[in-house]
Amino acid sequence: MHLDHPETYPERYSYRAATPHRPDGTRRALRIGLGGPVGSGKTATVAALCRDLREKLSIAVVTNDIYTREDADFLLREAVLPADRIAAVETGACPHTAIRDDISANLEAVEELEERTGPLDLILVESGGDNLTATFSTGLVDAQVFVIDVAAGDDIPRKGGPGVTTADLLVINKTDLAPYVGSDLAGMARDAKAQRGELPVAFVSLRADDGIRPVADWVLVQLTAWSGA
Repeated sequence: MHLDHPETYPERYSYRAATPHRPDGTRRALRIGLGGPVGSGKTATVAALCRDLREKLSIAVVTNDIYTREDADFLLREAVLPADRIAAVETGACPHTAIRDDISANLEAVEELEERTGPLDLILVESGGDNLTATFSTGLVDAQVFVIDVAAGDDIPRKGGPGVTTADLLVINKTDLAPYVGSDLAGMARDAKAQRGELPVAFVSLRADDGIRPVADWVLVQLTAWSGA
């Protein structure tokens, strides 16, 4: 393997810090990544955020699936945003590869969305379903949300992993199911605190009226800080 042949091994976009400006010098959109295990509710969280914030902000979404456009198609069916604001990436490999190791496809999708739709306030990048090690490259997103759910077991916060311990916001979803699956929400809160320290945790049920509120409010705080930086 000859790593000195750039024509054979082109540059990969991975861990470099993302520039906060567009080519014309204007400030680009805030990019927030959402990761988490399969079935935790990432796409439902993205949909709820879009519904809650679309009247206040200019939003676009990039979804990741290994071989399909299923998550993007769900958002299109739900009409959470105009079709030209939703882009799909088929990773063809483990989901974390496209959000952390070689972000080229996602970065291209993000930049094309912003060029095509004009100035945006917020771009949500949803990872494909992955394990507790999934993290986003800082070259792709400015902040990361990690979504888990109570039905997968109340020991997940205790188990830790980079997604749980380092995400800017940990979302513990499907709290309405706790009585039916025997999950101890108070115990999950204690374990999350032990793993995360002062990093925030949001307990949500997207089936409840305004259940997305803690996450939406957190996003607005991030956007205010981003816009004022």
